Amino acid sequence: MTIGVSLPAGDTATTPNLVDELIAQTREAAEAGLKSVWFSQLPLSQDAITVAALAGREVPGIEVGTSVVPTYPRHPFLVASAAQTARAATGGRFTLGIGLGSKGFLGPVYGVDYPPPIRHLREYLTVLKQVFAGEAVDFEGETVTAKAPGPSTVGGDVPVVVAAMGPQALRVTGELADGTLPYLAGPRALSEQIVPALPGGKRIITAVPAVVTGEPDEVRAKAVEQMAFYGQIPSYRKILDVEGVEHAADLALVGDEKAVLEGLRRYYDAGATDVVVTQAGIRSAEERRRTWEVVSSLGS
Repeated sequence: MTIGVSLPAGDTATTPNLVDELIAQTREAAEAGLKSVWFSQLPLSQDAITVAALAGREVPGIEVGTSVVPTYPRHPFLVASAAQTARAATGGRFTLGIGLGSKGFLGPVYGVDYPPPIRHLREYLTVLKQVFAGEAVDFEGETVTAKAPGPSTVGGDVPVVVAAMGPQALRVTGELADGTLPYLAGPRALSEQIVPALPGGKRIITAVPAVVTGEPDEVRAKAVEQMAFYGQIPSYRKILDVEGVEHAADLALVGDEKAVLEGLRRYYDAGATDVVVTQAGIRSAEERRRTWEVVSSLGS
């Protein structure tokens, strides 16, 4: 089992250079003994694949990945080219995390039709798989058309994990990807819905909000405020219902070292191969560093 963290971790609103800050946080994570860092992607935030490539090159030894790049509206050729570049730049330490995103959020942002999600995921992964296998792609589906005169000139296979939690997305992921990267899937949801849906040998990289702190009530109140919107997104609402919790913040592990470590071990016991700690810097950089140092003891 391995332990990693999601970046950015903490308030970066006043950071003069976000890329420098993310590379610095990657270095901090490696020095704390963590095994991987995963970069988030929003419409006008840092480009996650680019930052992963830069951070992985600057900080030797640590795995870097994206958590996650939405498939919509990027063409799979664009994502494949960037991912292969990141894989080459990091000496093979890059993993591509992709996700379908939310129609209610992404549709208005980009102003183009949101495709049927499961069909789109299958077609998208099919194209990525062909590119990473070094094949010339001539694919025409219902949501993706991808035709290239020859194979990629960058070359190299890239592991792909999908932010899949629902039965249909998990089925496609099990067939065409290397694993899943769910967020807010608690131990019950992992053991009852996600782990049984995937063939053996797939990575199950579960992202878990966790903060080691001496002021749990204050931190939990902040988590409730910042995580409230997840309950309004259908895919998250369903996975929270499987777990039997009302609010996304109910899954946040907030407390002393013992409480947080015991909570994280439940995810490994439920079948996770990797845990990625999120929201560690929800209140302060000091708590982020403390959390990272504590949870790194779980890594193998």
